[in-house]
Amino acid sequence: MTIEFDDNLITKNELIDSQHKELIDRIKKFVDSCEEGAGKVKAIQMLDYLAEYTDFHFSAEEKLQEDVGYPGLKEHKAKHEEFKKNLKELEAFLDESEGPTDAFVDQVKKNVVDWLFQHIKAFDRSVAEYIFITENPDRL
Repeated sequence: MTIEFDDNLITKNELIDSQHKELIDRIKKFVDSCEEGAGKVKAIQMLDYLAEYTDFHFSAEEKLQEDVGYPGLKEHKAKHEEFKKNLKELEAFLDESEGPTDAFVDQVKKNVVDWLFQHIKAFDRSVAEYIFITENPDRL
C-alpha cells in the first residue's frame, strides 16, 4: 500500500492540505517503522507522535469549521472522535503484544490509512468546498 499525499487528497484549502501532508507523512513513518521490525517501544513512540499531530490537526480543522459556520461540524467532530478511538485501540493492541506484528500493521492500514484517505476525500473535501463557496458567492 502506498502511503503518500497525492492529487486524490487535495481539498484546495491550503491549511487543510498542508496539515494533511504532515499527518500522512507521520502515518507513513509509523507504518514504515512497524514494517521494518521496530520494537514495541519505538512503535509506541511513533504512535504517540502520530496521535499528538492528529489532535493538533483535528482541533485546527474543527476551529476552521466553527469560524466559517460549517453546517456539518457536529458530524465531522464525531468522525474525528472515531479516528481517535481507532488510535487508542491500536495503543491497547501494542500494550498487549510483544511489538508491532503483521496483524497490527494490517489494523493500522485499515483503521488509520484507509480511514483517513476516505475521510479526506469525503468529509474534508466538502468542508473545503463549503469554505470556497462562502468566500466566493459570486462564482455560483
